Amino acid sequence: MNAVPSELDVGGVFLPPLLIASLLGLGMAWASAHLLNRFRLSRWFAYPPSVFVALAVLYTIVIGTFVVPI
Repeated sequence: MNAVPSELDVGGVFLPPLLIASLLGLGMAWASAHLLNRFRLSRWFAYPPSVFVALAVLYTIVIGTFVVPI
């Protein structure tokens, strides 16, 4: 059998792995967007909110693939 659980137990509450990956991805995207705004690099993008969404999706995919066990 597979030893990796399909859900993560956090304080007795079972959470799906995609929820954990998406929360971590959103946090990392927020930090990246904050750094882009702080160093005024976001002015090179036509629509910075779409860059935030793209970063959140990319970080979620990477975290879900390599960090969070599914």
